[in-house]
Amino acid sequence: MKTRTKRLSLALALTGVLAASVAGLARAADDNLLVFDWAGYEDPSFHPKYAGEHGDSPSFAFFGEEEEAFQKLRSGFKADLGHPCSQNVVKWREAGLLQPLDTSRIEGWSDLNPDIMAMKDLVTSDDGKVWLMPYEWGNTQLTYNSDKIDEKDVQSVRALADPKFEGRVSIGDNVDDAYALAAIAIGLRNGAVMNDEQFRQASDFLRQVHKNVRLYWADTTEIVQALTGGEVDLAWAWNDAVAQSVANGVPIKARKDTDEGYSTWVCGYVMFKDAPGNKDKAYDFLSALNDPEVAKTLVGDWGYGHANAKGMAGVDPQVLKEQGYETAQESSDRIWFQSPVPSDLKQKMIAEFEKIKAGY
Repeated sequence: MKTRTKRLSLALALTGVLAASVAGLARAADDNLLVFDWAGYEDPSFHPKYAGEHGDSPSFAFFGEEEEAFQKLRSGFKADLGHPCSQNVVKWREAGLLQPLDTSRIEGWSDLNPDIMAMKDLVTSDDGKVWLMPYEWGNTQLTYNSDKIDEKDVQSVRALADPKFEGRVSIGDNVDDAYALAAIAIGLRNGAVMNDEQFRQASDFLRQVHKNVRLYWADTTEIVQALTGGEVDLAWAWNDAVAQSVANGVPIKARKDTDEGYSTWVCGYVMFKDAPGNKDKAYDFLSALNDPEVAKTLVGDWGYGHANAKGMAGVDPQVLKEQGYETAQESSDRIWFQSPVPSDLKQKMIAEFEKIKAGY
């Protein structure tokens, strides 16, 4: 509990820095390795072996969501490693942004979860080349303040559009999570396959949700502040929003057992083409991330699963239960996986989501 509280306090203290970080480096340390990442993953507890070996963490630059990161990379921004998720790995690869990984240089590669490794268009391409080291998996799920909202009122993800929650809702400023929510709400099992009518229905649902939205959160710090400060009571949020809110003494819960289920995703690290830094250090960093001991931090403090199966097996069973991981592999009948979306559909989603947020 002490560790979680310390992490949350640090996150809240850095709010201003993180908000501006995408314009440049938010944390400069080792100038021979630059990691382009989500805010929060610079925490040394995610890579203790690297810091121990090299005397410091890498330098980090941050992005708020993956389309923003993609556009920045396309415009010429240079980094060594990046942290995309399942729905965007193919897009980054096909845009020529990545180089294959040499798995012989990543310690513990054989310990990675075989179910994750077998996912299509995630770790490898059809030619057998490896493009991603999976790191964590998590959920985007219905999240609520149990002191203010009765569990029976959030049996469906459609509660986010219920007029009774006007001004009390938040969803991420993230097109992938938004349309995952919308696809779940209209009964789709695969949002990567969406015809024109289904796209219209999904967009209409997001317009209904928009009427209730008090804010579109950009990162974990923002949604945790909103939940713990009472600004919002109902959200579509990641695992860590619950873990960190509870650590701050606020009764925030998540519902995986809604009528429609919940969204899940896998994220990991890639190496950029023409990476300017030290490649040996890049592989040292990947190995440090894949250290089984890191699972204890990912699960216990953030509520995420570690892609290293050996690491997950070493987590205290009580902690796994508290964070919703009674087993390392959750039942697939409740899961809506965020898989890669065709580029033409993704562009439609991006354009439409901007209109929705603007009130059109």
